[in-house]
Amino acid sequence: AMRHLPYFCRGEVVKGFGRGSKELGIPTANFSEQVVESFPPDISTGIYYGWACVGNGDVHKMVLSIGWNPFYRNTKKSVETHIIHTFKEDFYGEILSIVIVGYIRPEKNFDSLEALISAIQEDIEEAKRQLDLPEHLKLKEDNFFHLPEGKIVNNH
Repeated sequence: AMRHLPYFCRGEVVKGFGRGSKELGIPTANFSEQVVESFPPDISTGIYYGWACVGNGDVHKMVLSIGWNPFYRNTKKSVETHIIHTFKEDFYGEILSIVIVGYIRPEKNFDSLEALISAIQEDIEEAKRQLDLPEHLKLKEDNFFHLPEGKIVNNH
């Protein structure tokens, strides 16, 4: 799982399944199918941690799920980023830049929504701990997060 890391990725935020905020209380930013399909085909599904930045905003810690979301029986692979920060409003259509730094755990199914939420909360705590390590903190300052003004990103 690790040979692709750190993995740098950027793309437009699109509407997802609408479950993160509503059912889980954990909003996620979803990438379009094109961005998901651009990921290395052999990158392991599961939960990762790293850094995320919306537009030219601040860089925040994040957890990321790559996969099929067995709890919801998705038929399409998705990449969903939960930015560990409270945003005042949605940012659909904005460019999300992420650096995936490390791997937390494989995808798994859960018996209940509560068990899923509890696992995600643990993932968030693990991400916060890992990202405070000096070798991970330095990626927060990566030039990748500074979008030059007016630069064309992903044909937009």
